[in-house]
Amino acid sequence: MPTLQEQYDDAMFDFSTGDYAAAIAKLKAVLASDPAHFDAQLALGMAHYRLGDFATAIAEGHKAEKMKPGEQLVHTNLSLFYMKAGDKKTAEHHGLQARISSWRQDAKAGETTAENPELQMAKPALESSILTAKKPEKFPDMPWKKKAAH
Repeated sequence: MPTLQEQYDDAMFDFSTGDYAAAIAKLKAVLASDPAHFDAQLALGMAHYRLGDFATAIAEGHKAEKMKPGEQLVHTNLSLFYMKAGDKKTAEHHGLQARISSWRQDAKAGETTAENPELQMAKPALESSILTAKKPEKFPDMPWKKKAAH
């Protein structure tokens, strides 16, 4: 029996080759084994969207939203689904939610960097070998330069 990850990978292969019906069946099997599999839920909505079933795509997108309400990709997908379904107002709402989620993620990334010294950029050493190396007194001859004719 393939692992859950292998089943998900199989479904995503079908999705990537355009076999959305097979992908949907496999994603549903993954979700039957693990109802909290966020990536499978997100992909399921997109597979329905690709088949043109916008109502089901929206319903599956909202299930993903319940799993991770602040996830940027969830709102981006819902915005796309609603736009294709003809509901511009709700599409704009989810587009704004996606942007807000992006800002929150950026802010959290900044906090993490400040709190965790391992994630901060390396600071240059005060004394590097380039700065402390002894400079030559005279530059070597430059044979490629012609001497000025007198």
